[in-house]
Amino acid sequence: MRIPIYQVDAFTRKAFGGNPAAVCPLPRWLPDAKLQAIAAENNLSETAFFVKNGKNFELRWFTPVLEIDLCGHATLASAHVLFTHLGYKRDEIIFQSRKSGELRTSKKRGRLYLDFPAHEPAPVETPPDLIQGLGRAPLETYKARDYLALLAKEADVAAIVPDLVALSKLDAVGIIVTAPGDSCDFVSRFFAPRVGVPEDPVTGSAHTLLIPFWGKRLNKTSMRALQISARRGELHCEWRGERVLIGGHAVTYLKGSIEI
Repeated sequence: MRIPIYQVDAFTRKAFGGNPAAVCPLPRWLPDAKLQAIAAENNLSETAFFVKNGKNFELRWFTPVLEIDLCGHATLASAHVLFTHLGYKRDEIIFQSRKSGELRTSKKRGRLYLDFPAHEPAPVETPPDLIQGLGRAPLETYKARDYLALLAKEADVAAIVPDLVALSKLDAVGIIVTAPGDSCDFVSRFFAPRVGVPEDPVTGSAHTLLIPFWGKRLNKTSMRALQISARRGELHCEWRGERVLIGGHAVTYLKGSIEI
């Protein structure tokens, strides 16, 4: 069986930036073990698979080691493939996900925008493994799906050298480290060693927490964010109460096929 594959750099205007995701359009769903094997072989932070269902698309995401409930950059990459390579004509794509419900992606103002549910993190005590993993105690610690660690300034986020063994012990998909930005509203980094992703270059799903968190602190509904990994990524953020819009660009790096 031959399956198309695309590799897309998301949340960037140029190749070799942003976050790379593999995207595999499927005529029908394959066994979960086969999907996981493909994602492991791709060895990117996420591989997205989608199947057309009427006018909409069923969408799933796999890291190299497990299926996850939500992935922003691979959703953006999937929309880019549909708009750019597969002739999708409407301005909005509706994805149906198994655990995060309906996800909409639209084209406007020269960007792709993800319409995702907002997740407001709650304050929690800082676990010792988080302090060890970051090499410092956060000013404040919060949690929803992920831990969110607040630091004082952008340079503190950039200086983090994570202890991935300690971070992998935490009961969370990932760890978000964030601070006010020098040239933007806020910056972040994202570590998820527990799911096989030591550091994710740009993390759309993390911004479902970050946007309401910073929206409240800054008293803003529209913000510009940078994820300051080595590849870096730019995100245009809008807070709409129970939903967030996460905007960015994407570019195709590779297209081909795989044999299974």
